[in-house]
Amino acid sequence: MPDHAAIEESVPVLELPVTLDMPGKVADFLRTTELEPAEQAALNQGATVRRGQGYTLRVTAVPAVHRQLLAHCQPLDGAQGVPAVPAQRKARREYANRVNTLAGNTP
Repeated sequence: MPDHAAIEESVPVLELPVTLDMPGKVADFLRTTELEPAEQAALNQGATVRRGQGYTLRVTAVPAVHRQLLAHCQPLDGAQGVPAVPAQRKARREYANRVNTLAGNTP
């Protein structure tokens, strides 16, 4: 029927959970911040993997939650006149690199 045009509905694309390793220094910082319930649940359900002197938290969540967690740890880069601790800054950068490799990530 030529009178009827197909209506495209904007259906949100469902994101599948992905597992990323979060450096322990980032996880420790996030545990001291106020998080949304989904972010807190992802952090609480993470599996601890011992790495030499420190540890890595293996977190499974949708990419949006990983991006939100990354946004929460921005102060580790030394914001608001607080000096950055090099090890924390490096840990945040490592997690940022992992989050940024996710497909469909927009800065």
